[in-house]
Amino acid sequence: MTAQIHVPSLLSRAGAVSALTLAAVGGTLLAPGAAPEAQAATSYANTALNVAASKKGSPYRYGATGPSRFDCSGLTLYSYKKAGKTLPRTAQQQYNKTRHISAAGRQKGDLVFFHSGGRVYHVGIYAGNNKIWHSPKTGSWVKLDKIWSSKISYGRVR
Repeated sequence: MTAQIHVPSLLSRAGAVSALTLAAVGGTLLAPGAAPEAQAATSYANTALNVAASKKGSPYRYGATGPSRFDCSGLTLYSYKKAGKTLPRTAQQQYNKTRHISAAGRQKGDLVFFHSGGRVYHVGIYAGNNKIWHSPKTGSWVKLDKIWSSKISYGRVR
């Protein structure tokens, strides 16, 4: 993999740009095999998001981790497993394992944790536009919903 980011056209007479010049103008070097943390995180987060979306309509079942039935943390566990990442089983354990991020720093594919009385009771995958993919409750199914609470936090899977 090569990390490629826009670099301004400031070439020296020899036709090359030094690392110091790039840093001064806010550019970056192409480094084979290198990917910034956010870019790497985005790759598997987008995969997990797409996996969750592909499960639309799958029925909720308490304790289920797929592939055809899910509870909330079962859906996130399954989606991230398909993306090559390991998560613990419950929403609280997933909260404890992720890197907590601000709402301003959230990205598609980050986990959204719902809190009540000091504990995490629900988790979904952020889909953008204040919406999540989740498996909400008995009698329901995997779906895209608007975030309904202000008592939430965000976590990024490492």
